[in-house]
Amino acid sequence: MFKRSVVLLLAIVVLISLVAAAFWNPAAKRQARSGGVEKIAIIYVEGVIMGGRGTGDIFGESSGTDGIIKQLHKARDDAAVKAVVLRINSPGGSAPASQEVGTEIKKLRASGKIVVTSMGDVAASGGYWLAAVTDKIYANPATMTGSIGVYIPYANWEELYKKIGIYQEKIKSGAHKDILSPERQMTQEERAIIQGMVDDLYNQFVAVVAEGRHMDPAKVRQLADGRIYTGSQAKELGLIDEFGTMYDAIDGAAQLSGIKGKPEIKEYGRTTPWSMLFGAGDEVSLEKLFFRQVRHELPITAPLAMPEQW
Repeated sequence: MFKRSVVLLLAIVVLISLVAAAFWNPAAKRQARSGGVEKIAIIYVEGVIMGGRGTGDIFGESSGTDGIIKQLHKARDDAAVKAVVLRINSPGGSAPASQEVGTEIKKLRASGKIVVTSMGDVAASGGYWLAAVTDKIYANPATMTGSIGVYIPYANWEELYKKIGIYQEKIKSGAHKDILSPERQMTQEERAIIQGMVDDLYNQFVAVVAEGRHMDPAKVRQLADGRIYTGSQAKELGLIDEFGTMYDAIDGAAQLSGIKGKPEIKEYGRTTPWSMLFGAGDEVSLEKLFFRQVRHELPITAPLAMPEQW
């Protein structure tokens, strides 16, 4: 009985807090007071880039592209937002997902917004795809970037299956329906099919980098052999524009967009119970933003789970 009472009391406290937060939100009040203050939006791309809604928890973290695209649309539709800083801390991910977000970034720029990239620890492969379609790229000398290329993973476990006595059969509708199956060796015809897909995706990647960085496609191909570059190497090769932190990128975005005076910072992200309780919302001050740590723990060389990866 006592435990039930405690649980009920906690539920009531949380409910009251949420209701109070809805009517008293410092971020919303700052927005109302700001009037015509020009803003710079911060949008984070963290972790492996995957299509759909990705994964999330009570803290609101998500790696899905649907959330990123929603934030890009919010920035596009907010007349007060003059520029967007894309904070990338990602080793890459799915080819279609990277392409989809890249297309939306180009639409955002076409609407008249400036988009500037700030690279964190790593902005490689699909992460570099996104950076390449922005107006300007900032990175640190030690940032890991590049990795321009495509691979589709394949494992042949046929001998292992034989040793442990596993035999699989498939009733299939066509000769290539079970292509990339791990229980048998790939045929030469299948290898040619997969290589054709990789080459097609690679050519799309090269074209995007060549257009975004105003480089000759032949020069891009020389650089796009899959290797990773440091930020220092990338700047020398023309893959990034400037050295600098996220705050240098904010200053650069303000300058490119013609913002006079100190811009207001608008941080986009999914609203969580914690942000409602403490009034964080979608907007934070520059001082609060300073204390936000953006960390990425995935190894750069970590294999990606699905085919058609950057």
